[in-house]
Amino acid sequence: MTRYIALLRGVNVGGKNRVVMATLKARFEQHGFKDVSTYLNSGNVIFSSEGRDVLQLTEDCEKLIEAEFGLKIIVTIVSAKELLEALEQMPEWWNVDKESKHNVIFVIPPTTTEEVINSVGEAKIEYEKVAHHERVIFWSAPIKTFSRSRWSKIVGTKMYSRITIRNANTVNKLAELVQKNN
Repeated sequence: MTRYIALLRGVNVGGKNRVVMATLKARFEQHGFKDVSTYLNSGNVIFSSEGRDVLQLTEDCEKLIEAEFGLKIIVTIVSAKELLEALEQMPEWWNVDKESKHNVIFVIPPTTTEEVINSVGEAKIEYEKVAHHERVIFWSAPIKTFSRSRWSKIVGTKMYSRITIRNANTVNKLAELVQKNN
């Protein structure tokens, strides 16, 4: 059995795309996934599965959500191994400064990390720091000057629909949760 995290993009945001996590958990279990749990109301599902590749898992999860909730939600699947390896490679500055926001941007395949970086552009070094490991982008920016950072404008780019963002606390908790049953 391999541990995974399904990151649902854009659920339960501003009253839109409402997904009840308890119902989602139950549907994952009914679909044959094991050791299912959810974290927060923002669409993080931890589960185990075997015999399916990431592409099949993604398709299965998207179909499951559409059938249950009537929503076409983009899902990206991150293996426990992939997340933990990325966190081992995180830059020394990430999630250190308490006066900064620290996020992880997960790139949704088939989009590449390079495509996202090229679309957004170079980080403004006076306002932010950006580094990546495979399809995980680490980003930190001081709260006081956050709106001046280039990466805070990713919402307005064509790549916004090809990523999903989680803050440092959420990412660290997800790492803790996937290690529990790993």
